[in-house]
Amino acid sequence: MSLRLSVTAIGMAAAVSLSSTAFAQTLPASAPPAPPPAAGAVRRLSVDEAVKLALEQNLGIQIERLNPQIQDVAVAQARSFWVPTFTSSVFNNSTNSPPTSALSGGQSKITDSRLSTELGLSQVLPTGASYSFGWNSARATSTNSFSNFDPILQSNVSFNVTQPLLRDFKIDNIRQQLEISKKSRESADVQLHSAVVQTTRNVKNAYWDLAFQINNLAAQRQSLQLAQRLLKDNERRVQIGTMAPIDIVEAQSEVARNDESVIVAEAAIKTAEDRLRALIYDPSMPDFWTVGIEPADTAPFRVQAVDVDAAVRNALDKRTDLQLAKNSLSQSDVSIRYFRNQLLPDVNATANYSTAAVGGVALEPLTSIPLGPVERAILSQRSFGSVLGDVLSNQFPTWTVGIQVGYPLGTSTQQTNLARAKLQYAQAQTQIRNLELQIVTQVREAARTVQTNQKRVESAGAARELAERRLEAEEKKFAAGIQTTFFVFQAQRDLAQARTNEVRVISDYNKSQVDLEAVQEVGGGTGSVTTAAAGAIQTGNAIVRQ
Repeated sequence: MSLRLSVTAIGMAAAVSLSSTAFAQTLPASAPPAPPPAAGAVRRLSVDEAVKLALEQNLGIQIERLNPQIQDVAVAQARSFWVPTFTSSVFNNSTNSPPTSALSGGQSKITDSRLSTELGLSQVLPTGASYSFGWNSARATSTNSFSNFDPILQSNVSFNVTQPLLRDFKIDNIRQQLEISKKSRESADVQLHSAVVQTTRNVKNAYWDLAFQINNLAAQRQSLQLAQRLLKDNERRVQIGTMAPIDIVEAQSEVARNDESVIVAEAAIKTAEDRLRALIYDPSMPDFWTVGIEPADTAPFRVQAVDVDAAVRNALDKRTDLQLAKNSLSQSDVSIRYFRNQLLPDVNATANYSTAAVGGVALEPLTSIPLGPVERAILSQRSFGSVLGDVLSNQFPTWTVGIQVGYPLGTSTQQTNLARAKLQYAQAQTQIRNLELQIVTQVREAARTVQTNQKRVESAGAARELAERRLEAEEKKFAAGIQTTFFVFQAQRDLAQARTNEVRVISDYNKSQVDLEAVQEVGGGTGSVTTAAAGAIQTGNAIVRQ
């Protein structure tokens, strides 16, 4: 009788020990999990700090930050076609030629020398007009007996202006390329913002994944501790003779199974840590692969109301893929305006003005054919300053004003380009409407996921509490001798799964909130639609550059 009471007391003590262990090992939802041991230094980061590091060091964002600068260069390149061009040249020419006429006066060689200078300025104006200005001067000498000046000084100034009146008046190729470059610059800003939002989204999700893996490791270790405690209790039962030695094998198998789960959970932490590390750190850091990451924030569960209609309106207003598609559509509109302008007749107003003067040493004209060298009297001498004075005082002006008209006969390339661009523009408009439909669908799905995960968290919490109560009941039955260890192990596995499910669902809930915020600004699953819409539009724009 006393032996039975002793065995019963030992069984009840073991039950109480197991029950208290189960409750002590329960993971509170609000308690921060113990971080895994790290081989090197560990950096403790909040989710906001992780996002800040990513915005500073993420390679993808660094790449996108260069695109606006590249587009700035493209805009400057388009404007460079309006920059005036200044030209200058100096030539010194000497020509020796044999006499070919009997009037050469017995000369064996005729030498002509000419020193000339040229200055020019030309520019295309933003109105489509173009002008050119030139100033040429020269000093020439010759041994030809029939030259009336030796040396002769010449200077002339010319000014030409051409203004399109129909074609290229409102828009030309330069202005078309400049407008498209500005639109591309705007697209670069949108793409940079999209990269920032998408990276923030990825960092937050990777952060909560790491937090989940750490919580999961804690849950797996709790299950291992429960299995080890039960194994020790069973070993004591074998020692006092209340359990057969063969029954201890099942407990040892359960310990080994839980130990494997712990090993897998530790590896999953390393994988999640590497994923987050690649997002927030610069690979050039010397301790990039050795520094550990410890989440300072636990995955919270805060019930938030979801306004689906407001989220849809916000997405249609801020989605970067929709902004890019509309920007590309506006670029196509610029090209259509250019093609339509190119169908107009080529009518240009032109104005040319020039003035010239001559000076130097004027020689007495010959009155007879010379038979040898002859001395000629100097009639007058005019310096280069006098020549330049005649030019500037407009002594000998020449001007021309006119209209040039050109019109192609038959179907022109501009007509076919315009027809093609119009069809692609209509196609792109339909693709944008399709993109808007996809955006609304995505936002509604993301909002529905948040609401679903919120309910899952509540359900998972209840399931975990019930699993704890079931394990307590099975342990009591086992201690009373009316249940086998199989049901205790099954209850332990169910509790471990319930704990894992709870932390996973809380992580999913936080990630779904991150996705709902991000999907209102960046695409998620409609990349093909956006690419198709922008691709068709860019094809129309490429016609101009071909």
